[in-house]
Amino acid sequence: MNANTSVAGGNTWRDLPAAQQPEYPDSEALRDVLADLASYPPLVFAGECDQLRARMGAVAKGEAFLLQGGDCAEAFDAVSAEHIRAKLKTLLQMSAVLTYAASVPVVKVGRIAGQYSKPRSKPTETRDGVTLPTYRGDSVNGFPFTEEARIPDPQRLKQMYHASASTLNLVRAFTTGGYADLRQVHAWNQDFVKSSPAGQRYEALAREIDNALNFMKACGTDPAEFKAVEFFSSHEGLLLDYESALTRTDSRTGELYDTSGHMVWIGERTRQMDGAHIEFASKIRNPIGIKLGPTTTVDEALGYVDRLDPEREPGRLTFIVRMGADKVRDKLPELVEKVTASGATVAWVTDPMHGNTFEAASGHKTRRFDDVLDEVKGFFEVHKELGTHPGGIHVELTGDDVTECVGGGHEIFVDDLHQRYETACDPRLNRSQSLDLAFLVAEMYRAQ
Repeated sequence: MNANTSVAGGNTWRDLPAAQQPEYPDSEALRDVLADLASYPPLVFAGECDQLRARMGAVAKGEAFLLQGGDCAEAFDAVSAEHIRAKLKTLLQMSAVLTYAASVPVVKVGRIAGQYSKPRSKPTETRDGVTLPTYRGDSVNGFPFTEEARIPDPQRLKQMYHASASTLNLVRAFTTGGYADLRQVHAWNQDFVKSSPAGQRYEALAREIDNALNFMKACGTDPAEFKAVEFFSSHEGLLLDYESALTRTDSRTGELYDTSGHMVWIGERTRQMDGAHIEFASKIRNPIGIKLGPTTTVDEALGYVDRLDPEREPGRLTFIVRMGADKVRDKLPELVEKVTASGATVAWVTDPMHGNTFEAASGHKTRRFDDVLDEVKGFFEVHKELGTHPGGIHVELTGDDVTECVGGGHEIFVDDLHQRYETACDPRLNRSQSLDLAFLVAEMYRAQ
């Protein structure tokens, strides 16, 4: 990796309107931070990004399924082995369910090691007559509602880099150091099985996996693939100064890679065709995702294909659709139909979280598990009708027993929300709800 980015390459976005960027009071301090970041080692390598692009190519062609999940917004004070292991454990359990129950290879991608920034619907927040800048994630400002905490601070970009590096270091240790060995399927569940219907259902599946592994071993087969897992990182590429500072020229090919994560996606609020985010994404070789909401037109979807995937390369472009349970069956078919007819091979993934948020009477932002599930069902129904491939799910989840979304097999009621409402931004599925979802998605996939 060559640490130099050329203005002609990675910085062409600077001449275009960039939505959702913080207004730093000290531009010189920002310049100094970005110069430091540009000298730091890459967080991920170009070859790893190529590997994920190949795996996403299999998803786009109908040969694999994407499981992408993690926090709504990561927090600097949650960079601990315990927090990271809990998230990873949940994703590994979901992956085991999907792989075994749906008989499909699962590409595992975390919303992790970079998801420290959040787009917001309003630039300010008012409480008791006091108006301050809105909280935009730990990478920009602080969560406490004080004037000092809410001032955007460029030093936080360095904190994001170091927090991401620590997280990736732990994830790599867990996924290659024995923790992700498939023989651990019971160990991932020990603290969970007694108290949860989803945990008990998982335990039954874990016994089946054990039997299958023992059978293979008795036959003289013990593949190395069972001892470690491929696990990739992703986040929304929101703060373009940060993403640009971590963009490097690959010494093998001379092409640009954003080394802040293996995959970056562009959100619903920053996908303007003539905007800076699309321009930035068009210059890098990472796999790219775009969130498509219910207002997305066919022309826009085809425009993204032309701008971001001109070579029509399977695995380059993922459309993450977030329509809402009440709209997905109406809005999605035409997009899938016309994009498929254009000859593009994109991966279609459902984000059943973001279109299904509402405010409870208590003031908590929440989601109904039934709405999340219904959007996934609608997504699968559309693909079944069109004969196309439902490529995966993208979910906000945590490995902790939070009470942020209502419903699920181990039901959480609206009156329970206050008990463990810990998210810094949007409500997440807890571990039990995440496993419920994995079992239900596996059933839907089999039915395809």
